[in-house]
Amino acid sequence: MKLHLNLATKPLDNRRPFLASSALLGALAIVVLVFVSHAAYRAWRANRELRAEISQYQDQIRADRQKQQELEAFFRTPGAQQVLNRAAFLNSLIGRRSFPWTKVFMDLERTLPPGVRVVRISPALVNDRAKVTLTVGASSDDGKIKFLKALEDSKVFSDVEVEQERHPQQTNQQTQGDKVEVSLTVWYTTI
Repeated sequence: MKLHLNLATKPLDNRRPFLASSALLGALAIVVLVFVSHAAYRAWRANRELRAEISQYQDQIRADRQKQQELEAFFRTPGAQQVLNRAAFLNSLIGRRSFPWTKVFMDLERTLPPGVRVVRISPALVNDRAKVTLTVGASSDDGKIKFLKALEDSKVFSDVEVEQERHPQQTNQQTQGDKVEVSLTVWYTTI
């Protein structure tokens, strides 16, 4: 028969459960670390193509900005400004040619009372609407008032704004018989 005697001053502690659980938790932590590292590596590889594509787009944006700056510098040159001004002038001529002159004159003929005549007319297209600047001469204040009233009552003319009223001296206007000259703007709408 064997007898187990413990002659130590402290009794022997059994640390085997602590060591086994620590080893198990450590192994589990290593497995989790491997899975997380593998997932991070896969995400990095998948994003590598995306980062390369983003880098290409950034390079393209830089190249396009440089081209834009070069074009802006080119369009600021005197020769290009001259061409742009001429193009704007030609576009305004085309716009004036497409303006319905005949219809405007027919509508003005219906609104002009006796003793009132159109001295100057100038259309401008503003936001796809026709703004007409008129200068009319009237033989009397009564004719002027009738004309303004007829414009306000018209279905094709709106927003009448009188800009200036002059009473010409007895100079070259004497032959025309105009006692009052009115400058106004009006919006023209075709029905």
